[in-house]
Amino acid sequence: MKIVQERKAMATTAETWHRRLGHASKGKLTKIDFLKTSNFDLDNFCDSCSRAKHSRLPFPSSSIKTSAPFDLVHCDIWGGYRISSFTKANYFLTIVDDFSRAVWTFLLKHKSEASQCLKSFHKMVEVQFKKQIKRVRCDNGGEFTSNNMQEFYNENGILLETTCPHTPQQNGVVERKHRHLLETARALRFTANLPKKFWGECILTAAHVINRLPSKVIENKTPFELIWNEKPDYDFLKVFGCLVYFKNVDTKGDKFEDRGKPGVFLGYPPRTKGYKILDLETRKMVISRDVNFHEEHFPFKNVEGESNNGTDEPIIVHDCHCCDEFIVTPIENQSPVMQDPQVNRDQDNNTELNDSPGDLNEMDHVINKEQPNINEFETNESHEEAIAQTESRPTRSKTQPSKFKEFVLQVPPSVRHPTSTSNQVASTVHYPISNFVSYDSFSTNHKAFLTAITKNDEPKNFKQASQDARWREAMQKEIKALEKNGTWTLEDLPKGKRAIDSKWVYKIKFKPNGEVERYKARLVAKGFTQMEGVDYHDTFAPVAKLVTVRTLLAVAVKKDWFIHQLDVNNAFLHGDLDEEVYMKIPQGFSNDGETRVCRLRKSLYGLKQASRNWYHKFTTFLLSLNFRQSKADHSLFIYEAESIMVVVLIYVDDVIITGNCFKKIQETKTCLDKKFSVKDLGPLKYFLGIEVAKTKDGMVLSQRKYILDILKDCGKLGCKPSSFPIEQGLKLDKGENEPCVDANQYRRLVGRLLYLQATRPDITYSVNVLSQFVADPRSSHLEAANRVLRYLKGTPGQGILLSRAGDLVLSAYCDSDWLGCPYTRRSRTGYFLLLGGNPISWKTKKQSVVSRSSAEAEYRAMASTVSEVIWVRWLLSELQVHLSSPTPMFCDNQAAHAVDKAPEEYHVNDGYGGGGWGDFGGGGYGGPGGGGGWGGSGGSGWGGRGGGYDGGWGGPGGGGWGGRGGGWGGRGGGGRHWGCRFGCCGRWFRYYGSCSQCCRSLTEAIAFNEQKATP
Repeated sequence: MKIVQERKAMATTAETWHRRLGHASKGKLTKIDFLKTSNFDLDNFCDSCSRAKHSRLPFPSSSIKTSAPFDLVHCDIWGGYRISSFTKANYFLTIVDDFSRAVWTFLLKHKSEASQCLKSFHKMVEVQFKKQIKRVRCDNGGEFTSNNMQEFYNENGILLETTCPHTPQQNGVVERKHRHLLETARALRFTANLPKKFWGECILTAAHVINRLPSKVIENKTPFELIWNEKPDYDFLKVFGCLVYFKNVDTKGDKFEDRGKPGVFLGYPPRTKGYKILDLETRKMVISRDVNFHEEHFPFKNVEGESNNGTDEPIIVHDCHCCDEFIVTPIENQSPVMQDPQVNRDQDNNTELNDSPGDLNEMDHVINKEQPNINEFETNESHEEAIAQTESRPTRSKTQPSKFKEFVLQVPPSVRHPTSTSNQVASTVHYPISNFVSYDSFSTNHKAFLTAITKNDEPKNFKQASQDARWREAMQKEIKALEKNGTWTLEDLPKGKRAIDSKWVYKIKFKPNGEVERYKARLVAKGFTQMEGVDYHDTFAPVAKLVTVRTLLAVAVKKDWFIHQLDVNNAFLHGDLDEEVYMKIPQGFSNDGETRVCRLRKSLYGLKQASRNWYHKFTTFLLSLNFRQSKADHSLFIYEAESIMVVVLIYVDDVIITGNCFKKIQETKTCLDKKFSVKDLGPLKYFLGIEVAKTKDGMVLSQRKYILDILKDCGKLGCKPSSFPIEQGLKLDKGENEPCVDANQYRRLVGRLLYLQATRPDITYSVNVLSQFVADPRSSHLEAANRVLRYLKGTPGQGILLSRAGDLVLSAYCDSDWLGCPYTRRSRTGYFLLLGGNPISWKTKKQSVVSRSSAEAEYRAMASTVSEVIWVRWLLSELQVHLSSPTPMFCDNQAAHAVDKAPEEYHVNDGYGGGGWGDFGGGGYGGPGGGGGWGGSGGSGWGGRGGGYDGGWGGPGGGGWGGRGGGWGGRGGGGRHWGCRFGCCGRWFRYYGSCSQCCRSLTEAIAFNEQKATP
């Protein structure tokens, strides 16, 4: 048997074995028995090795050696990588046995999964090898050193050895193993030219191969033979990423169906005698034993042999069918690379990998739903799908018009405009935006739509627009429409009156397929120059809360409702104007010597009262159609009749209409069009700058274009991306000793980031911190804002998924950051609400008062969360979503949990009592549980006076708890705590007792209070 193996091995070229063995070095290859006589010349021929293994000199190895397997294991985590793997992982855990140098790798979605992996690995060692892990060496990461893991180590007698801070050399075995893994994985990827989303398969295969390579550290033996006490089998090794044809077992009885299907070899499945194959037709991963390998051909290599073709589309060099758009179905497959040689490798059928978890080799994921990367969703002919973030794309062979030098878009071939001569992307941009945004996984229609809205620039002012005939025509149409509507009449300006000015605003409207529908020029009055009481009176008009928008869409997706969008033409022009308002003739339409002005007869965009007039007219009309107005959100209108339900949501002139009856939706559209002239935009796709894309899993909301616009305006398209929006542990203060920055620029940036929170809860905390300094921004504040931009640069297409799966169950999470503000010492409140697992509401806000403990801060956060929960439940009830159970609310503060378990032992009441705020001269606040009482006089914040002994606590200024200026302490906390009579010490005593300094009894204190309370 050995002779047959050697003959078979020698029939293959040395270069092929070099690739099969993960681009092993010449020294390692010559240590393998049947390759010792081969003529290796590896100095020049392997470009992948040169690119993958160029590195610094290694650290010296430790002189201390272990004597048996698993006496010492080294652990470390690599990541998080900005591109999710094929299995949605961003990290991998590496475990190295010190004795054998065997390596196990596990792909992780979150670092927190590492602890469970380590526990499962320990159990595997006990069962499979009948050994115990004695020592674990790792860094100080919380996933290894948490209290839970400390208990695990203690229970199993494991000694934990951690490195000194910032000293990775002390864990050099696993650090070096990471380098080895990454070098091998890179070489595998470069050779096959695989997209970066397959980095996980590269890592798993690299570990699998490394365990079968001789190592000088273990006397040129392989880790495999030291673990299993036998030589590894090399016959089943193949070149990673090569073209394969595997048995098609799903012929459905068709005698003329293909018997072999093309695929890409992506590694070795655990405990199965077969190969992991990416099916290029079904776009899924399968396991098959009936495989023919073409190890010299690689589907992802283009015909010219470039290292990357810039897309995920493999080009098969053989005559076989290949999909036009390469999208894969993600699977869960976290497998270690050591295989038991006793496993039966015979398997008759191909096995399609699924999402079911396994044991140690396929670790369970007991985690919450992630914020998705939209490129994980499939697309089809009828439903556009979204892509939140895609892997890196090379740009060296891509060309674009010169105006897009710094902003390179991967436009699909069907909509790409050919160019004969153009400039390449500037090589000085180290982090081009094209590496972080792509259209490749969208459906054709959606690609065209997104390409169009991204590449078309809108003029910023009249001067720019007047140079383009299309915009000149658009302005002419707007003026004619206004005159036809009777918006104004030309009159002489009356004496004592003044005319406000106006400006032009330009917008490109698109069709669903991405074609330009029209160039829209809108005339807007400069309402900020109006005078209250003269030019306008009431101005308030509600708009839909973004929480309402997300909640409505989440309900509609869960119930599979129709979701359409309308745009009201010249909405504000439908409002009736009662005041006498004059406006100058619009720019570009005034004749020389013209002295007349426009007397406005109807509302115009920009007027203070325009939105109120329009809202009143729209509301009145909908109510006449038997819609009822929501009390939770006055911009929401609901029609109910038997089993029919239609909901209309208005945000100024943008309208969402959804419901379960398509006929009634169309009837409502017709009525609105007759009354106001509305434009039916079809299925919801782009609303308030939010891109909406349907997927097989639900609906994805993102603001990709909005982010790209921000980056472009701030000159950050080429900046280096950041993994986090804010530096961990950063405490920004006022920075009074730092240089000032442009306040207007800072405010504009923060304002845009605030709106970006509509689909990006991950930046909410960071933006809340930045918004505290808009009055006087300093250099450190601008630096932190730029950090947020760098984070957005790396994640421009991320958003939120509104999933169809699951029931409509509301849950809430809250937290507080006690004393989080370094200069006010106030805490922050944060909460996050999920409806059926879909994020609908989130917020971060500084609390209004200083909390005296973390428990108090947590209770304030819970109070804010409960308020939001009550409102959302109210909104859901109006949408006929009746929640049958209470809403669970989660917090992680142990003191707050202790108070909840034994409330009689704690005093948690605060300054929100019945007394309310106010005092005689700006002092403290009223009591929390008493009969009301103000704060003390003179601004001192002492004890309450008007409410007798039920007046509550004194404020923070005059000694804390006890009153002084008012003469007595309050009864705060429902009668548990009594203030000192004279307030001499600011202390309190509980139930019975007296102040240690004035020695007054409880009875005397009560009598004193009652006497003072008598007029």
